[in-house]
Amino acid sequence: MKKYYCLVAGLPEIHIDDNKQNFDLKEFKDELRANLSEDDFELIKLFYRKFDNLNLIAYLKDAEAKLDDRGNLAGDDLAGILQMVKEEENPKDERIPVYFKEFIPAWLEEKPLFPDMAWEDQLATLYYDDALNSRNEFVSSWFAFNLNVQNILTAINCRNYDLDLGPAIVGNSEIANTIRESNSKDFGLAAIFPYLDDVLHIAEEANLYERERRIDALRWKWLEENSFFKYFTVEKVFAYLLQLEMIERWVKLSQETGLKIFRDFVQELQHSFEFPEEFKLNK
Repeated sequence: MKKYYCLVAGLPEIHIDDNKQNFDLKEFKDELRANLSEDDFELIKLFYRKFDNLNLIAYLKDAEAKLDDRGNLAGDDLAGILQMVKEEENPKDERIPVYFKEFIPAWLEEKPLFPDMAWEDQLATLYYDDALNSRNEFVSSWFAFNLNVQNILTAINCRNYDLDLGPAIVGNSEIANTIRESNSKDFGLAAIFPYLDDVLHIAEEANLYERERRIDALRWKWLEENSFFKYFTVEKVFAYLLQLEMIERWVKLSQETGLKIFRDFVQELQHSFEFPEEFKLNK
């Protein structure tokens, strides 16, 4: 296992309540590209692929759409990928995330991969299925944990608003399927998800701003606990990246913005399963 002594030792100390950024996510990706091995940087690209997902949806809707520059793929890359997928059954270009090859034809043919699920959530499902199979145990465990937290909170919201939760749950994991099939108060998860009580207590928080802070606090705690003994490794770098993302988000998000998100969220719940960006499964 490759060690990154200088890189990790040189990272500024960060805390969840920091009100300024040491790096933005794009700058940090460039820093990591220059310092990590090719194989380890592939793990970092897996994190940034969520921005590729957003950009792919935007590009498929409008080739002139403004794209998020934090993604791994630029507009020209997406144009080339789209053309290759149209012309070849299984294009070999290494830039193409494997699940793009499944999603793009489904979109073009207007044949949903998961009936009754928003296209964004279909792509998120494929993304998480891919991430959960990561060769790195820490990375795959993180994606599983984050997905489980988001799915439980989504299920609670669906129950509160008397909506069918089946199409709103992302992924095909044991916990995702248990949530879809269970009618019990705890969704049948008490024996298989150790953080269930934490998530249920967070869901009781009426103030959306505070609830989001508590969700990130739980994520931060998980990262600290699970990366503690992984000194100078890519896992420590990956955890730092995720924590950096949380800080970046909160620096940009005021309490007033949080209240607006809540109003928009309620409105979206009443009209569709396509959740506002802040509640997408790509945090």
